[in-house]
Amino acid sequence: MTNKNTLFVDLNAATMGESDAPYGLIKDAAIAVMDGVIEWVGPAASLPDMYISLDRTSLGGRLLTPGLIDCHTHIVHGGDRAVEFEMRLNGASYEEVARAGGGIVSTVTATRNATEDQLLQDALRRVDVLIAEGVTTIEIKSGYGLDTETELRMLRVARAVMANRPIRVKTTFLGAHATPAEYEGRDDVYIDEVCIPALRAAHAEGLVDVVDGFCEGIAFDTTQIARVFDVAVELGLPVKLHAEQLSNLGGAKLAASYGALSADHIEYLDEDGVKALADAGTTAVILPGAFYTIRETQAPPIALLRKHGVPMAIATDVNPGSSPLNSLLLALNMGCTLFRMTPEEVLRGATQNAARALGLKDVGIIKAGMRAELAVWDIKHPAELAYRIGFNPLHTRIFGATS
Repeated sequence: MTNKNTLFVDLNAATMGESDAPYGLIKDAAIAVMDGVIEWVGPAASLPDMYISLDRTSLGGRLLTPGLIDCHTHIVHGGDRAVEFEMRLNGASYEEVARAGGGIVSTVTATRNATEDQLLQDALRRVDVLIAEGVTTIEIKSGYGLDTETELRMLRVARAVMANRPIRVKTTFLGAHATPAEYEGRDDVYIDEVCIPALRAAHAEGLVDVVDGFCEGIAFDTTQIARVFDVAVELGLPVKLHAEQLSNLGGAKLAASYGALSADHIEYLDEDGVKALADAGTTAVILPGAFYTIRETQAPPIALLRKHGVPMAIATDVNPGSSPLNSLLLALNMGCTLFRMTPEEVLRGATQNAARALGLKDVGIIKAGMRAELAVWDIKHPAELAYRIGFNPLHTRIFGATS
């Protein structure tokens, strides 16, 4: 346990900031933290005199990175979809499962039937796994209630996660995730009668940080999503979008037109869509867990994203159906092995660019003025975080200078 005012020494820092060195690496570094904020970082030999008297904590030559950020999760939900997993293995596509009454809608019943405490306890078990991997910030979406009562319950649980664990949570309203059974064939009516009123109610209760939607043939089209986004703009809330996961409906362009924080999945994104993201400064969130689980063959356009300078984040997409992936470290490896992203790209994707995808400016890199949300690893080189499979080298997690 360390004090709020601490000088961390005997470490190598992968700052992930702007630097000529890969990973923004500073060897034999020191970091001064005061009141949970980084005051100074640099080579230990250059430590200013004003920090010499701080209590010292030696990290034993270990590697320090920003705390990891999981910027796309559905971690609050009821039940599981193991049977549907089996269906897909027997040949059914993700879309076929959804059209047969499975998929997102099958989780809705379980979530509606769960109490707030049941949802919280289940979510905390999943969150604890991420915390144990050095994660200090997560995003949590609603979207498995699809009625006002349950959507608000999910968002309250997401807020309660932060009250019960040392982790930062950003909440996302995803009422436009699917049309529930009681509104089957009446998507527009659902948007008008449930989704938008639920968004307004959640905002009035202070439960929403961002608004999301699922733009896809099995969900909502761009016109329907735009109506939800118009209300988000009216309420002063930023937006993001599940876009181009199974087809190209122009969702990413729509998101970009609203200055979205991120467009997520994007396997079927074309170059025009990539250019739109680049022009808008929208982050592309890569989700290898869903690609892997539903056995997709169309990979996201990594080369085009690089070509046009679109920042790439990476996340677990942890959910009961298309991505039951509860390991951000494994997501880093999958980003490299499945999509040929580099180890530096995926680590930046789970730190600096993940912060961008959530609109956060005080985490994601190690520099003066940032929150002291850090991870200490028993490794020599940052590439090891993406290289190993099923291995967790976390030594300790620092959250506001408390480990």
